[in-house]
Amino acid sequence: MSKQEFLYEPSRHPAQSFEDILASDAVPAPDFYREGANPPAALESYATSRYYDPVFFQKEVDYVWPKVWIWACREEEIPNVGDHVVFDLAGYSLLIVRSAETEIKALHNSCLHRGRQLVECDGRSAKALRCPFHGMAWNLDGTLKFNPFAWDAPQWEGKENSLPEALVSTWGGFVFINMDPSAAPLEETLGPIPDHFSRYQLENRYKAVHVAKKIRANWKASTEAFMETHHVVGTHPQGLPMTADSNTQYDHPSEFVGRQICAHGVQSPHISEKLSEQEIFDAFFGSGQHDVDDESRLLVPEGMTARAYAASIMRTQLSAVTGEDYSEAGDAEFTDSLMYNVAPAMSFWGGFYQNTIYRFRPNGLDPETSIMDIVILRPVPKEGPRPDPVPIMHLDFDEPVTLAGATMGEGLAVVFEQDAINLPWVQKGLRASRTGTVEFTNYQEQRLRLHHRMIDRLIAEGEATL
Repeated sequence: MSKQEFLYEPSRHPAQSFEDILASDAVPAPDFYREGANPPAALESYATSRYYDPVFFQKEVDYVWPKVWIWACREEEIPNVGDHVVFDLAGYSLLIVRSAETEIKALHNSCLHRGRQLVECDGRSAKALRCPFHGMAWNLDGTLKFNPFAWDAPQWEGKENSLPEALVSTWGGFVFINMDPSAAPLEETLGPIPDHFSRYQLENRYKAVHVAKKIRANWKASTEAFMETHHVVGTHPQGLPMTADSNTQYDHPSEFVGRQICAHGVQSPHISEKLSEQEIFDAFFGSGQHDVDDESRLLVPEGMTARAYAASIMRTQLSAVTGEDYSEAGDAEFTDSLMYNVAPAMSFWGGFYQNTIYRFRPNGLDPETSIMDIVILRPVPKEGPRPDPVPIMHLDFDEPVTLAGATMGEGLAVVFEQDAINLPWVQKGLRASRTGTVEFTNYQEQRLRLHHRMIDRLIAEGEATL
């Protein structure tokens, strides 16, 4: 890493700002949509080797992943005592188990005898955690239940012999873990998110989509692809007629949290000709507008913007599902991408209509491949029982995200597939670089620099304890 001598104030695209767009909305957004802190910072350059060097990767395994909060599952996935989920992270394995009606444990998934992984896959209503190798068993709370050869293990006499635990905390229906027993509370990592998201009630939504996609790119490259919006012009050009990509607002509420808010229902500054509100609206609803006859086509009312009309339609649609009144919910809360990136590898989308959640992690101990989890939460319908959470759709490297189009939505699946196609070429280019550095822009990619700073800080703190 190198630093230039001067600090630079963040500067935005000369087109209208996101707050300018908000000011013209028919129904205003909450105050927290307004721009927050963006401290001036040096323009660091970072070595491309950070994305493939096995030595640097091992430092992340040793000093980053064991020190951070990351969501492991949804509470709805383990509703009953004995239900459990296996969560693998950079060579570590945690067993998330509902040990009592009001208690969730995160146990290290390794037998204390010979180290075999205790549980291989998710399960329901387990009575105990039994090692398939020699038959040792632990209770759901991690305390030792049965040792078939206790007579031959004098080193364990008089000891509790419980399975080691990770910290557990919950928010928004998610179960988070942290392997550091002295870690600060989850709330310090989430910062303003619980307050800002309180109106969206993620805990009362259900998991309607979960895709775990393997990608041939380092976990940081995958994560950083979703920390900015200006790649739309190169990667998702079909979105330009309805995406204010370069107008995106970036700010940084805390050390752990970076935020980007991208307006939709507004054309990109990259399009020079002025589009009509109808053209913008048609692009917003995609095939839903193009594949219908003229009589069924939705027409933007005279004097109304595409953005306001789209928001009004989405309010009506959501009210029909939940039975709630959204007349005072802002246009932006239905149309826009309100994304909070949480270091080092999570993203949460706010808003009322549906919520998309990302999680990124290494693919085992390979520095050059990763896994991206895409979760979509949808409101629970007013009629009938709460839908069950969907099982995970695991997609291998060469299986396209469009295989999930039926549940995710065909248009959204195409967008994710465009990202998935791009990332292996990013990884190849990082290895092929002649300069050996990546350069992040001043305003739009400030979060990426903060991402690397946090990684460096955690590594330095870990190495200082040696």
